[in-house]
Amino acid sequence: MDDAVLRRRLRELADQRRRFGYLRLGYLLEREGFSPNHKKLFRLYQKEGLRVRHRGGRKRHWGRVLT
Repeated sequence: MDDAVLRRRLRELADQRRRFGYLRLGYLLEREGFSPNHKKLFRLYQKEGLRVRHRGGRKRHWGRVLT
């Protein structure tokens, strides 16, 4: 199978599902008939420059004294 097709579809799914990592995207690709193993999928995921977008954490007040 051509990796270009797989990479393009991986990119499309990652753009639609921003909170999905490479494993969850791999399950979606399996439903569509692709069958990459997890190591190849991770390698392609990194080559495309994809990452899960992290949400910001909770803001905390430092040095506040409660009496």
